[in-house]
Amino acid sequence: MQHIETVTVGSGGAASITFSAIPADYTDLVIKLSLRTTTADTGWNDIFLRPNSATTNLTARALYGTGSAAASFSVSDIRFYANGGGSTASTFANSAIYIPNYASSSAKSVSIDSVSENNSTTAIQAILAGLWNQTTAITSLEIVSSSGNLAEFSSASLYGVLAGSDGIVAVS
Repeated sequence: MQHIETVTVGSGGAASITFSAIPADYTDLVIKLSLRTTTADTGWNDIFLRPNSATTNLTARALYGTGSAAASFSVSDIRFYANGGGSTASTFANSAIYIPNYASSSAKSVSIDSVSENNSTTAIQAILAGLWNQTTAITSLEIVSSSGNLAEFSSASLYGVLAGSDGIVAVS
C-alpha cells in the first residue's frame, strides 16, 4: 500500500472529508478512518461514502451487532459509522474501506468494516458490501456525515494498492 493523502478535521469540525483528483495509478484503494461527529447522540451516526459525489446508483447490504441485538439491512447508499458527540469523551469510531478495481470500466464494489467505540451498550460493529453501479473511474471520494459535522481530529487516510505483474496484490 502506498499512502496518497491524509485529511484531519480542524477546529470547528467539517461537514465532509473529500479526496479529489485520485490518480489512476493503482489497482485498488483503501481508506482508513477515525471519525466522531458533533451531534449530541450517545451512540453512532451514519456516514456516507460518495464516489465522484454520487448519491444515486448506490446499493449496499450490511450485517451489524450492537451488543444487545444483531440484524441486517439493505440500503440505497453506502454507509458506515462514526461515534456521536455524546458518546464516551475523546473516542472515535474506526472503519476500513476497500475498493477494488476503482479505475476500471465496470461497476465498483466496496467492502467496509466499521466499529464505534463507547463505554455503553450504544455501540455498533458492522460489515457492509456495497456497489456503485457506474462504469466511470473513481476520481474523488467524499465522506459525509448524515447529521452534524465531523468533529475536530476526525481523520481519513487514502492508500493505493498495486497488483504485481502476476496479478496478485503486492504490498509496497
